[in-house]
Order: sequence, then C-alpha cells, then structure tokens
Amino acid sequence: MAARVTIGEFSTMTRLTRKALRLYHDAGLLEPVDVDPSSGYRYYDVSQVASAQVIKRLRDLDMPLPDVRSYVAAENDSVRRSVLTQHLDRLESELRRTHDAVSSLRALVNESATSPSIEMRTDPPIVAVAVSGTVTLSGVADWWNTAHHTLIERLSSAGIEAVGPLGADFDKELFADETGSASLWYPVDAARAARCALDVVTVAGGHFAVALHDGPDARIDETYSALGTHVAEHGIGREGPVRERYPRGVVFEGELVTEIGWPVRDPTAL
Repeated sequence: MAARVTIGEFSTMTRLTRKALRLYHDAGLLEPVDVDPSSGYRYYDVSQVASAQVIKRLRDLDMPLPDVRSYVAAENDSVRRSVLTQHLDRLESELRRTHDAVSSLRALVNESATSPSIEMRTDPPIVAVAVSGTVTLSGVADWWNTAHHTLIERLSSAGIEAVGPLGADFDKELFADETGSASLWYPVDAARAARCALDVVTVAGGHFAVALHDGPDARIDETYSALGTHVAEHGIGREGPVRERYPRGVVFEGELVTEIGWPVRDPTAL
C-alpha cells in the first residue's frame, strides 16, 4: 500500500536534507509524487526511499549530477555499471594523485628529496613519426595519451617498429602560459619509412643538460627544478623546447621513467 509522507519526514528517513531533495527535484532525479499547488509542499512515497538511498550513495562519492541522472535513467544494468565504473575509475585516479602529492610534500618538508645526477648530451637530428599540436597544460595528459595511441596505430599500419625510445618536445610557454606547442614522436629508420610511405619529420638536434626522473609524476617538478637551477647557475641555457624521453618504455597504470633534457649552448664553445 502506498504511503505518502511530507518532505520533512522523507528527509528524516533518507538523511537527505530538504535543500538536497529540492535540488534533486529540480534536476529531475527524484521528483515528489505530489506537490500542493497552493502551498508548494512536496510529498513523497515511501517506495521512493530505495531510489533516494542510491542517489545519496552516488553523491557521497562525489558523482556529478549529470552522471547520477544517467545512472538513474539507465535502461539496463549494463549501462548503469558503465556509468558507475567510469566514476569509480576517476575516483581511484584522484586517490593516486592525492597519495603522490602527499608523499611529495612529506619528502620536501622532511628534506628527503635527493638531487638527480646531471650530464651533458648532444642529440643529432632525429627522423621520426610525430604528432604535434598546441595544447593546454590542464589537457596535456589526455593529449599525450591520444597522441601516443595515434603513433602506435601509424607504426602498426606501416608495418615498422620504432628504432628508439618515445620522445616529446614541450615549448616552455606551455608551462609558463598554460598553452603551448608540443610534439610526441618515435624515432624510425628513414629508409624504411620512405619505402612504407610513412609521413615523417626531422626532430631538431641540439645540446641538452639531462637528468633522469624515476618516480611519481607529482614529483617531476623536483627534477625539473634541479635541472633548471643547474643550467641557470652555469649560465648555459638557450632557447628551445624542453625534451623528454621515456627510455624504459611506456608503463600504463604505473609510473613513467622520464629523461628530461634542458636545452643548453654548445659545451665546446663555452
């Protein structure tokens, strides 16, 4: 038998505030069974408690309202599982970032960060298959993943393999102004690429001060800082993008080992 209750009673039963219930009503998530036209009072049915509990659990996990709406309105369990899985994956990613940030802060506060070894290296011009574009700092991770997938597809379609580790060039404006040019590339054999009609570019050679970052991305700024400080103190910096290489391959769901190259002047001319 249906049992109608006031919004106050329903709020007490579900531990959802009046404000939240009004919000969910306006959003089309949980509509009352009746609204008094003269007073505007909302009334709910006890059969709606189960839906309210699900919505509360999802909101407790910070699921955005549009995603909650998609979950509630899903046609079947498969769609609901997909919405929930995507959100849980985002939460786990946020937890990893939070953990890395906490570890990084503790290391700085406890002065346990160690300075990386820095060496000078000269890169010759590199024939490569590349994906380039203008990116934003907030979107660089998504761009990186998409560009890498594109590179793998191009190499696979051409039937050739890279002849060196994955590399990337990032204009310094990307870090300073939050928007800048970026290029992700794999070195390839020029002759074989020509035979396969694979579009290639020539990545500029140059001199670099190089340091290896082996750890979470949340602490990569420490390696960048040590490298930039070394270059500035020795007065050897030059214009040009920062170069990253990934010498141990790409590790998904884990940490990247990143070799960072800061552009410097010709050491023999110093």
